[in-house]
Amino acid sequence: MKNLYYILFILLLTSCRFYSFTGASISPEVNTFSVSFFKNKANTVNASLSNTFTEKLKDYLTSQTNLRQIDQRGDLSFSGEIISYNIKPIAIRANETARKNRLTIKVNISFTNKYDEKLNFNSNFSRFKDFPSTEDLSSVEDIYMEEICDELIEDIFNKSLVNW
Repeated sequence: MKNLYYILFILLLTSCRFYSFTGASISPEVNTFSVSFFKNKANTVNASLSNTFTEKLKDYLTSQTNLRQIDQRGDLSFSGEIISYNIKPIAIRANETARKNRLTIKVNISFTNKYDEKLNFNSNFSRFKDFPSTEDLSSVEDIYMEEICDELIEDIFNKSLVNW
């Protein structure tokens, strides 16, 4: 009976390459990924957004998969650009002042799976964060930007590797 448990445990460990505990479905022949630098093509430019987004995507893929990162032409390839970064007032009061503001980031992602072209896509992803208009944006902008990037990356991961 003890040997049966060992065999089941070994099978479980070796099968995690195709399906991981993160929900990712990665075929066994996929070994690498690459992430191109995401240029900021938005009208409003946050100086650190491109680097932050690119590095967070790399880190997330590294931590959530067993894939090895390479510079170019990975088995899975992510590229694109930041197409929108804006702050707009919302929840306007009677005296026509904003009670809240909304920071929105929108990215265009091209995903290529070298082994399964049916999974390739070119899509826009958008996320936002609402915050009180009384907050000084310069003191919280980086925090909100990172939170939005995390949400965007989770959406991108889900579409590319979880196939939702």
